[in-house]
Amino acid sequence: MGATGLRPLWLTETYPPDRGGMAQSCDRIVRHLRRAGVNLDVAHLHRRANRFGIELRESGADLTGPLDEDPAHALNRLWALARRRHAEAPYTQVVAFGGQTPLLAGPTFAAWLGVPLVTLLRGNDFDLGVFSPKRTDVIRTAVQSSACVCTVASEQANRVRALFPSIPVVFTPNGIDHQEWRLLPEDARRGQDWRAAHVPPGRRLIGMFGQLKQKKGALFFLETLAGSGMAERFALLVIGDLEPAIGEWLREHEAVLPVTHLPFCDRFELLPYYAAADLIAIPSFYDGMPNVLLEAVALGRPLLASDAGGMPDVLEQRSALLFPAGDSAGCRRALMTAAEADAAELAAMAAQARARALTEFDVSHEVARYLRVLSEVRSPCAVDARIERKVEPA
Repeated sequence: MGATGLRPLWLTETYPPDRGGMAQSCDRIVRHLRRAGVNLDVAHLHRRANRFGIELRESGADLTGPLDEDPAHALNRLWALARRRHAEAPYTQVVAFGGQTPLLAGPTFAAWLGVPLVTLLRGNDFDLGVFSPKRTDVIRTAVQSSACVCTVASEQANRVRALFPSIPVVFTPNGIDHQEWRLLPEDARRGQDWRAAHVPPGRRLIGMFGQLKQKKGALFFLETLAGSGMAERFALLVIGDLEPAIGEWLREHEAVLPVTHLPFCDRFELLPYYAAADLIAIPSFYDGMPNVLLEAVALGRPLLASDAGGMPDVLEQRSALLFPAGDSAGCRRALMTAAEADAAELAAMAAQARARALTEFDVSHEVARYLRVLSEVRSPCAVDARIERKVEPA
């Protein structure tokens, strides 16, 4: 057992070599917990794996296996690995890191191991699952079986509490490593060179990064911008996977709105494009706390965002261009401000958001929150009654 006395089994279906925001968040939290002395085993089912096995790490191990068309078979194989590791060094809790498979397996693994379950609701796990006939039983069973539920947005925490008043719910927002995530002079130079070559003079560049889906408000935002009468004031840089309907819309409107679409990039490859953008747009209908939110804020990029999910936890009206989720009129007003504000005004907003992120959303605060939850929800002790309804910044 590690220096902290904590030995969690961490169930996930999004972890490197997977790509995307969930995998990035999982990797970040796991790395920093291990650095803090937590002896943590990651149990990761993914489609790139070709066999089941255990790979020892400096602080714990990675239990991996292929997630194919038969998740029941995969989970039984994974259970055999977990049981073996538990016999060698007992786990103190099971952590279900979002996603359908971890939420499905978490209650059963925790019961069989005789340890508490901690459920981490990420992104849209709760928003989609609670209304989905195929998913609602899984998420409700996971929450009801949990000694503690953690969410990345405070408004999501309130909604979980309303449905499950007897379950402790803790707000554990995402964090970002400000020492690691920063613009180097070379990033800034490459960004300005790219901008000079691709953005028509006099237009402000809006960046939209990540998986662009209709449920993320991408098509809503594009249609609002095209119908706002201000399309000639902007250019768009879209990086990531597109739903077919969004790709088709962009092709149909390329004469009205200059758009550059680039394929999915690893996060450090995005740095020059962050430097090139005047604003970053996150128009989600519902959301958790997307990595791009904290990445943009940490780099001093102004945000044009909806008030969905964890956006208001990080941003205020004076530090970003916020609009009510799904509100076309509010989005148009935010676009008008984005078009007419001078560069100094936008920079001042971004500076306010960055100052708050430095003090409240650094990765050190994130890991401290999780250490506190894990320390208070562990075997063989009963759930600590001191768990607060909200974990304040460390």
